[in-house]
Amino acid sequence: MMLIMSPLPTGFYTVAILLLLAAALGFRFKVVNASGALAGCAIGLAVYLGGQWATLIPLLAFVGIGSLATKWNLEKKMIRGLAQAEKGQRSAINALANGGVAALLGLLAWALGADAASLLSIMITASLASATSDTLSSEMGNVYGTRYYHILTFQPGTRGRDGVISPEGTRYGILGSVLIAVLFGLLSGFGWPVLWIALAGLLGNLSDSVLGATLQRRGYLNNHGVNFVSTLLAALLAGGMGAWVSGL
Repeated sequence: MMLIMSPLPTGFYTVAILLLLAAALGFRFKVVNASGALAGCAIGLAVYLGGQWATLIPLLAFVGIGSLATKWNLEKKMIRGLAQAEKGQRSAINALANGGVAALLGLLAWALGADAASLLSIMITASLASATSDTLSSEMGNVYGTRYYHILTFQPGTRGRDGVISPEGTRYGILGSVLIAVLFGLLSGFGWPVLWIALAGLLGNLSDSVLGATLQRRGYLNNHGVNFVSTLLAALLAGGMGAWVSGL
């Protein structure tokens, strides 16, 4: 495919202003720090370039759901040593780890033009479904989980340890992936891609735990690297299903 570099979509500058205002509010209420606010704006613009509102709304939903889940019962998480650094305040590295794949795919969709935009929009949203699923699984599982298991051996595990999951957290993860997929359906029309996104998001979440149990425990990847790779895997899985069905 040739790089087409489509014109900026309608409303791009309005969206840029709205994202800056949202970033300022996030910084004001200590949801993000300065670097996180700037990175979030850049990711939002890239995602809008790739699929406009059909991909930007799922991104905003991930940010809202993820921020709420991170702050949920924060004191309890802090007592247990399970809270995010800086009391859950997200930085640029957090934003890039969870939204970097979506941003890169958004820029690619804009560069390649309409012929690739449909498939890449599905991939963008699948990466966001994975990030949402993983965030809800870990944050809510650490609060409400009652039993914890190593994802590969299914032996009892320690709450919050890399590669350890809980039934309660997994259910929250399924909910997160489905919510992002349904949002995409509401904005783009319901069809098979909604199922691909939901499934890829959940599998991306599970791959995050597998990577945590293997590469992260051995020191080859940190948590940010695991998040980036798992969202990439989710995007590739959804893209592969879409390409296979389309006969590409």
